[in-house]
Amino acid sequence: MQIWVDADACPKAIKEILYRAAERTGVVVTLVANRQLSAPRLKNIRSLRVASGFDVADNEIVRRLAVGDLVVTADIPLAAEVTAKGGFALNPRGELYTTDNIQARLSMRDFMDGLRAAGVETGGPASLSQSDRQLFANQLDRFLSTRLREK
Repeated sequence: MQIWVDADACPKAIKEILYRAAERTGVVVTLVANRQLSAPRLKNIRSLRVASGFDVADNEIVRRLAVGDLVVTADIPLAAEVTAKGGFALNPRGELYTTDNIQARLSMRDFMDGLRAAGVETGGPASLSQSDRQLFANQLDRFLSTRLREK
């Protein structure tokens, strides 16, 4: 099992949590982005630079994903592809997407996109709070604990 990070939009605070988890557990964390990223120099933290373009990073993550891998992303369509391929997706606010809940999230996202396309102001997500960071860290810890015990 490894962790893939949709890193272009991933908040720095979330990456820091992932780096600490990688150091603590030895799990491979791969940051996928269309620009060069700085990351700690640990053998299990990798950076993969992809070409710029719509969904290039997402497509590369899905291409390399193995069953049981975790993807950190706020991109719901990417999360849907990940769960369809047998992976798990965790958003930066600590919500774990699974085959049980991803369709509802995807439907809501599409609904909101339709409202925005019709000119309705829906606002954006709130800033990432300390509570969000804690939820993410707790969910990541639970996920890793469960997966590493299964090995």
